[in-house]
Amino acid sequence: MNTSSSVFDTLIDRSGMCSDKWSKYPDNVIPMWVADMDFDSPDCIKKALHQRVDEGVYGYTHTPKALVAAIQSHLKTRYSWEVSATNLVHLPGLVCALHLSVRIFSDEGDGIVVPGPVYYHLTKAPLLAGRDLTSVDMVIEKDRWVPDMAQFEAACAKSNSKMILLCNPHNPGGTVYTKAELISIHALAEKYNLIVVSDEIHCDLVLDGLPHVPFASLNHDAANRTITLMAPSKTFNVAGLGYAFAVIENAELRAEFNQGKTGLVASPNMLGLTAAIAAYEHGQEWHKELLVYLAKNRDFLEERLAPTPMKMLHLEATYLAWIDVSGLSLEDPYQFFLDAGVGVSNGKDFGNSNYLRLNFGCPKTTLEQAIIRIEDALKKHGLM
Repeated sequence: MNTSSSVFDTLIDRSGMCSDKWSKYPDNVIPMWVADMDFDSPDCIKKALHQRVDEGVYGYTHTPKALVAAIQSHLKTRYSWEVSATNLVHLPGLVCALHLSVRIFSDEGDGIVVPGPVYYHLTKAPLLAGRDLTSVDMVIEKDRWVPDMAQFEAACAKSNSKMILLCNPHNPGGTVYTKAELISIHALAEKYNLIVVSDEIHCDLVLDGLPHVPFASLNHDAANRTITLMAPSKTFNVAGLGYAFAVIENAELRAEFNQGKTGLVASPNMLGLTAAIAAYEHGQEWHKELLVYLAKNRDFLEERLAPTPMKMLHLEATYLAWIDVSGLSLEDPYQFFLDAGVGVSNGKDFGNSNYLRLNFGCPKTTLEQAIIRIEDALKKHGLM
């Protein structure tokens, strides 16, 4: 497939698509909140979906062997991680697996350790299950967001601690954990005998060629205590098709997980399976061009924010900018942006009301229009 950045410059009218992203705000607001890109999916996915739909029968469907092989090839090629077919668990989504993992592998009152601010389902999962959420502050070191390791150890050392919920690459903040950083986290998990649930849904969205290291690939012990969660949904913008997968190498943990989801978690969507095969088998060139485009959007956003009182660290991964708006001294930064015509994610939903999260996974013209609205609002209120 031949593609170019012009594919990502195309403006798509999503107003009639029952899009969560584009239905949340009035028409005069540019939505830049939920992790959903405004790009057309790769031709290979559209072609595969058309072919499957044309078959005309949509009955109960099991996971095709072609998908298992495509995932194995993808993980080996990109991350040098060899995964047995037996260790794969196929799911209708990643969020349900987060919540399920907490409920299966811990009891009420057990401690769940979560570095944050973080994607809100990593904190919702323990709280909704009646677990003891122990938050670990993410701090800035050398212009990167990393966990405060002294806090991390203190949290893991608590007598009721049972599990670590890790987000790698981190959302928000975009940190791609180095192997050395992951080894330090693993040392805590091993020392205090904690299960690790690693949300790695953004692993294919590393923007600067940094290596993503799956936590479970560190060593035998890490593999034996980790539930890794991945999906093609964020990378190829197919979240609405309902497919994700877990890698669980410990047979006992895998059996518990499968038993716990029986009757509660549906099988993956048939079209989600189809899209995943096409993405992992034929989407590499589109994916490569996507990363180039996103990196340019990130750099453009950094450049335009630099003269303002807002601060944004260099994002290593994801298309979700984590912007420090404390310098604006606003009572409600989220509402300020909304009044300016830009609908972002409220930082307090992730754990820090001094920040806003902005999705730049969109054509550059859309991003530029949003920035102009923000700049105009800042000038109007004497903040720039």
